Amino acid sequence: MSIGAIDTGRIEAMVAQLKASAARANPANESPLQVKQATGAVDFQSVLKSSLNEVNNVQLQSQQLAQRFEMGDTTVSLSDAMISLQKSSIALQQTVQVRNKLVSAYQEIMSMGV
Repeated sequence: MSIGAIDTGRIEAMVAQLKASAARANPANESPLQVKQATGAVDFQSVLKSSLNEVNNVQLQSQQLAQRFEMGDTTVSLSDAMISLQKSSIALQQTVQVRNKLVSAYQEIMSMGV
């Protein structure tokens, strides 16, 4: 098990991966409305369920990676384990913020007069 300096190559690869994901999500710098119109209608329930499953998978994977590091697996570095845990934390925070926005929107709709 080697605990040394942080491998900047991995960080740069991660940044490149994030930029590529952002480019795929919005290929021609189109507005979100244009992207929505191009893709058509999407079932809200399936999108919500798939994103919750994805957050769950990210958390399970990061937990397994951290456990492997704790058990002394030499193929897992400290930086990999910490980055994975941070990704899962950010995913959970994002999910909580989406939930808060949904609850706020629901409360606003319920307070409207008919």
